[in-house]
Amino acid sequence: MIGLFFNIVILIFLAGIAIALLGAGRDSSVIRTLSLACTAGASALLALFALFILVTGTSVTVIAWQPFPGFQIAFFIDRLAAFFLFLISIVTVCVATYSTEYIDHMDGGTRRNLLCGCIGTFVLAMVLVVASQNTISFLLFWELMAAISFILVMYDYTHAETRKAGIFYFVMTQLSTLFVIFGVIALFVATGSFAIARITVPAASTPLVTAGFLSLFIGFSIKAGIIPFHKWLPYAHPATPTPVSALMSGIMLKVAVYGLLRFVITVFSPDAWWGELILAAGITSAVLGVIYAIKEDDIKGLLAYSSIENIGIIFVGIGLYVIFSCSGLALLATISLLAALFHSLNHALFKSLLFLTAGSVVHATHTRDIEKMGGLAGKMPLTSALFFTGAAAIAALPPLNGFASELLIYTAFFESVAVVNPLLKVILFICLALFALTSALSAACFVKAFGSIFLARPRSVACDNATEVGLAMLAGPAVLAALCVGLGVFSYQIFTAFGYVLPIPDLLVISLLLLFMGLLTYGILYFTSFRESRISETWGCGARSLSSSTEYTGHGFSEPIVTIFSSIYRTKKTSTKTYYDDHDLIFDSGTAEIRLVKFFEEYLYLPISRGATQAASFIVRMQNGCLDTYILYVFLAVVVVIVLLGVLL
Repeated sequence: MIGLFFNIVILIFLAGIAIALLGAGRDSSVIRTLSLACTAGASALLALFALFILVTGTSVTVIAWQPFPGFQIAFFIDRLAAFFLFLISIVTVCVATYSTEYIDHMDGGTRRNLLCGCIGTFVLAMVLVVASQNTISFLLFWELMAAISFILVMYDYTHAETRKAGIFYFVMTQLSTLFVIFGVIALFVATGSFAIARITVPAASTPLVTAGFLSLFIGFSIKAGIIPFHKWLPYAHPATPTPVSALMSGIMLKVAVYGLLRFVITVFSPDAWWGELILAAGITSAVLGVIYAIKEDDIKGLLAYSSIENIGIIFVGIGLYVIFSCSGLALLATISLLAALFHSLNHALFKSLLFLTAGSVVHATHTRDIEKMGGLAGKMPLTSALFFTGAAAIAALPPLNGFASELLIYTAFFESVAVVNPLLKVILFICLALFALTSALSAACFVKAFGSIFLARPRSVACDNATEVGLAMLAGPAVLAALCVGLGVFSYQIFTAFGYVLPIPDLLVISLLLLFMGLLTYGILYFTSFRESRISETWGCGARSLSSSTEYTGHGFSEPIVTIFSSIYRTKKTSTKTYYDDHDLIFDSGTAEIRLVKFFEEYLYLPISRGATQAASFIVRMQNGCLDTYILYVFLAVVVVIVLLGVLL
């Protein structure tokens, strides 16, 4: 019966896709609304289905197609899969609600109908990846997810920026698929099965299993945006429509996390160094991700780098889980795994919230440059409050959900003194220090973002004329904001309800204390302050009035941090000056420029690209169209085969 319910959900998804495709020739808001309503409705039912699996602990198997024995498209939903299905469905409901209004304001005419259909297909592909029972189904829907996401990235294909982002994304996503295929093939050769199940192989096959893990780790890391495979995120997110950015960052990155968790937990019996590798990749991504986010002026680029940071935090939790499991510390392993899962859910919520509210800001101001924003708290008060909630959550301020999940990771780090290996203790201590640095820099990053966008005076005419967005573009983010608050305040109760008694404080009690102190402070100030106080502008150092050009900017806020981490940014500062006098005392005019070197792009990606281009040019020269040359190639190939057979036999 429960399997039939899953099939009904899939059919509703397909109905929404069909509505959009059949109405592709008509520019109709009704068609788009119906398509998105089907996507939202199917997601809501899927959330109920996943919640039932999570609460009851039952498992569901659905065989969709089996053309012949040994090859089948089948689905299996256990509690791990149900958790990620719940994550996907909740975010999709909110994004679909937001999109019913946002997409009507977009350019593209009838392409907007196709966009709605592609969004439904994208979500369905991610659902089926998570639900896949075997690697055949997993690879099939993984590639569908990759292909549809590429189409979504290329929606505004008329812009050069979008085409560049699309090419970059296509190369990276196909590279991810290639490594995942290598990993699946290695596991099949070692086990002779495509099942996603615990493998037991002889010692002779251990190198093959290790190769399978490394291939899968690289493939999932590329899709998740782990450094140094991260560069597609800052290109893709600014180029894609806002709902797509929310889905990609909020959900698609978590599908890659699910893939890694599924194989690490269900398939492999990990070694300790696997956990150390995952931990190193995670902490590197967390630290560098937030450092690069701070210097961004493009609001969607800033959020993209912040996603790299938070995926790094999730990988830190997974790495700690593997390390503690191999060390026999079951409680710490459980805390670390729950931290990784909880932060996956939390990041899906507050990052989707931030992308959607950022999209509202971009829609109202017609710019992504936060240096041209400002003063929007008075123009868009509801959007401002929602963005602030997301910013406070991602900065891990109590009692919101980001604080709750990061607190679990801190708890795991603090309790790691139980580890026996002294070298591992030192490594974990260093990682703890870097993790604390990440938390501090994340708070600074979103102080800059919120202050530059919503506070002070408007720095452009568009900001001065901005107005609040409509109800649908507020409703979706409002649900996400409420969940960010609820999952933080009631985190202890939620874990307890699922049978996990963790060494973390009850944030409900802390929330009530904070609320009481806030009300008490407000009351004291209200009743003790002078009722006839003079109200005027902030004192401006003697100036009669302040303009936006005299206020603190995002550049000014981030400049000290950019200077501190100049060795990472590879900052290059150049300036020219001219003077009125011969003694260079009275300044006339000048120019100044700060250039941040794109390290990974300039020192990793471009050299590989140039090498591939040179190799391709060499191959082109070999294909010269001369028959004699081709006969020579055949002769040499035959000689090589004969020599190899002689050596091997």
